[in-house]
Amino acid sequence: MADHISNTAPWLQIVQKKRQIRDDNIQNYLETQFPAVEPQPSRDIAISDNVQEILLDISSGAVTAEALCSAVMFRLTEILFDDASVRARELDRFFQEHGRLVGPLHGVPMTLKDQFDVQGHDSTLGYVGRAFKPAPEDCVLVALLRQMGALIIAKSNLPQSIMWCETENPLWGLTVHPTNPSFTPGGSTGGEGTLLSLQGSVVGWGTDIGGSIRIPSHMLGLYGLKPSNTRLPYHGVSVSTEGQEHVPSVIGPMTRSIESLSYVCKAVIDAAPWKLDPKCCPLPWRSEMYEEVQSRPLVIGIMRDDGVVRPHPPVSRVLEAAARRLAAAGHEIVPWTPGTLHQECIDIMDQYYTADGGEDIRRDMEVAGEPYIPHVEGIVNRGKPISVYAYWQLNKQKVAAQKRFLDMWNATLSAKTGKAIDILLSPVMPHSAVPHRKCRWVGYTKVFNFVDYPAVVLPAGQVSKDLDAENTAQMGSYEPRNALDGWNRDLFDLDTMDGMPIGLQIVARRLEEEKVLGAAQVVDKVLKATSTP
Repeated sequence: MADHISNTAPWLQIVQKKRQIRDDNIQNYLETQFPAVEPQPSRDIAISDNVQEILLDISSGAVTAEALCSAVMFRLTEILFDDASVRARELDRFFQEHGRLVGPLHGVPMTLKDQFDVQGHDSTLGYVGRAFKPAPEDCVLVALLRQMGALIIAKSNLPQSIMWCETENPLWGLTVHPTNPSFTPGGSTGGEGTLLSLQGSVVGWGTDIGGSIRIPSHMLGLYGLKPSNTRLPYHGVSVSTEGQEHVPSVIGPMTRSIESLSYVCKAVIDAAPWKLDPKCCPLPWRSEMYEEVQSRPLVIGIMRDDGVVRPHPPVSRVLEAAARRLAAAGHEIVPWTPGTLHQECIDIMDQYYTADGGEDIRRDMEVAGEPYIPHVEGIVNRGKPISVYAYWQLNKQKVAAQKRFLDMWNATLSAKTGKAIDILLSPVMPHSAVPHRKCRWVGYTKVFNFVDYPAVVLPAGQVSKDLDAENTAQMGSYEPRNALDGWNRDLFDLDTMDGMPIGLQIVARRLEEEKVLGAAQVVDKVLKATSTP
């Protein structure tokens, strides 16, 4: 065996060692730790999707933090088990001694995308060359979560370099969709999304620079929040192209309920992260905004088509059904037709991705000499580095496009009151989950990173052979408007996509996280009131 490894390429030796350590740690935990906490009862614990219900169960003594932690661990493959178990026992002792919870997240199991620094553990970003380089300290988010009582039990898979809506890298391999292993769960927070969909976690934390939280949420039937930049703490979260400030990556939670999404977001903001992260906006949680938007009829802009890639029939059907239900519930629906504006925003944004000529990614790749995943190689080879002056001109274009977007929002008015829309409702992707390595157009999500508007994704339906057959038959006569549109049309397969989740995206103005979460509560209740696919 040793001779075989010694003849293996150095980067593959790292992969084999890293995966073996993971597998050994899982096995050792099961053999030595788990029997001490009575595995069979813990395994059968029903885990609520709602964080507040979990806290009530712990407060009432119905379940202990240790038993809950152990039950969740049975559904994971990536591990911080020992640390989580020790912390769970500490939390239980604290509750027994003091009769109260440590904080607002006491005993809640959480997982992290493999970007969030956890002291003593790697943040690989899907790079072989970042293996065996443990973080010296917790990132700000993890420090705050621990302070509030959360149990950090695992880190999860992501794509090499992060920069894609697929979850694949040479270090950990390919993450597959739980419903169909031939399909992608999306990315780049695909590992977190898959864990949550399999009930391997209660709250997952991801990052989003072009849709990386929202796309897996859409493809897996989850709830996810992409906040505006600076609202939640990013300090200590490793990232490709670190140092770029043009369209920054943001962190956000993913859950299986809208209540949990709002609750954990509020908990982190209430912890005053701006005292630990110099870039974090000192903006407290605004309960009045969160509650006000739930107290009245909303003016809702609806984007049926971004003008670039037309959505598949099931996506359009689910969006139209949601619009009808919202209108029937007393909310006003106003069309949002962007013309060429969204394409112009994406064209500017794409130039930023290659402003350094791919140098940042290339440097990480050269550390271990690992092979490029094809899409990463495409990014690196797409363009040459630009000058500082050219970068300044690009920033001017960005601000001008952001102003046009803001003007369009202000001009999209209620026919009844003349007021601007409260929120925008749109598709997340032009399709549901697709076969591996088939994602191409992420403009429906990326544009909101570009303008820095917060967005929530919530589950709204599924692809249905029964409901979508008639509209599918009409696709053959559809003439694509461009190559990407043609690719999307040809990608649709009703038989293989049948049953795949479809999410919808709710967007508010910049730094209006309370409003977008409150509005998402409203939309979620309306959709759940009529539970057709």
